[in-house]
Amino acid sequence: MKIKITKMQGCGNDFVFMDYREFRKVHEKFGNKTKEQTLSQLSKQICDRHFAIGADGLIIPFPYDKSDADIAWQYYNSDGTSAQMCGNGMRCFAKYVYDKKLLKETSFRVKTLAGIIKPSILEDGRIRVNMGKPILEDEKIPFKGNHEIKINDRTFKINPVSMGNPHCIIFTDETPMDLALKFGPALECHEYFPQKTNVEFVNVISKNEVNLAVYERGCGITLACGTGACATVVAAVLNNLTEHNVKVNLPGGVLNVEWQGSEGDTNHDVFMTGAANYSFTAEYML
Repeated sequence: MKIKITKMQGCGNDFVFMDYREFRKVHEKFGNKTKEQTLSQLSKQICDRHFAIGADGLIIPFPYDKSDADIAWQYYNSDGTSAQMCGNGMRCFAKYVYDKKLLKETSFRVKTLAGIIKPSILEDGRIRVNMGKPILEDEKIPFKGNHEIKINDRTFKINPVSMGNPHCIIFTDETPMDLALKFGPALECHEYFPQKTNVEFVNVISKNEVNLAVYERGCGITLACGTGACATVVAAVLNNLTEHNVKVNLPGGVLNVEWQGSEGDTNHDVFMTGAANYSFTAEYML
């Protein structure tokens, strides 16, 4: 079976996109599997970087006929697990949906497992996404523990934040990528995070700039993480480390994140702005 796919990336965070009609063909081929089982199997197969296309995740637009959103998506990590949200994936999704004329408006509402997300395509081609309000209550992240974690001989002060998916943010003076490679796998699966977690190691460069390395839940080391960038800025603001508008440098590129919240007033939406780009379109032999 041949299926049509599109490869996209945002700051090096890469994704395979498939039209809903193509997915229906795959679902029929997989026989008696549920939609979720088909998506899980397909994402593991198609995201394999050695035997298939290779990507951090699989994204499929789905029709949505309720009044609270204009379209829905399904996002699955490369390991076959579903994820509530992906900021870089959402920017690519917005461009894909608009260019494919699935929606005519440059701003719209997307139904996700993290709630309704609102991307807008700017005149310069970048995508600005209203990522919603950060979740800071431990039980809603979810997070069960104290704000220090010991891994082997190291103790880290952590900042748990959810942007619809859980994050563990650690500010450091050391090289973020070195720490992500060494400690990311253990932190991702730590018992304090019952649904596992994304892990961010952060250098604060100035009041308006940070460097970030991420170990993503279900993916491992990636070149960028949009929700991670947003969660990092929230944690940085609450720790009085940065202002409210921050340039976030990731291995794959730069994101701008804005959050007007404070320790006494966290009820503000987070906005993320960055690029989304096509890599190629192809037919894949399934």
